[in-house]
Amino acid sequence: MNRLIPLALAALILPQTGVAQMKPQPEQTTPAADQLRYVGMWVTQDGRIRHELLPNGRYDEARGSRQSAYQGRYVVTGNHIDYWDDTGFTADGTFVSDDVLHHGGMVFYRQKPGQ
Repeated sequence: MNRLIPLALAALILPQTGVAQMKPQPEQTTPAADQLRYVGMWVTQDGRIRHELLPNGRYDEARGSRQSAYQGRYVVTGNHIDYWDDTGFTADGTFVSDDVLHHGGMVFYRQKPGQ
């Protein structure tokens, strides 16, 4: 009989088997309310870096004249955001308000529609 090992039990067994553990990279299927709250374009004060959070759990970041410089997945939990770039790079940030995001030593501001 083939049964899946419950995750809690697997967490106890796997470290003893010598199997390398990797940081999980959740697949986003349905956006959570936290995630939808921050969907939109986020820009640095000088407009050089533009970070678009899409409603499907993906992001697209432009830098200067380079469109789509970075793309990947993101997950928002409360006011914390985790990013998994398609190239394997990971990062995180904190929303300090509905309109301000601190990420990678930079401050991003929510771009209002029509700007």
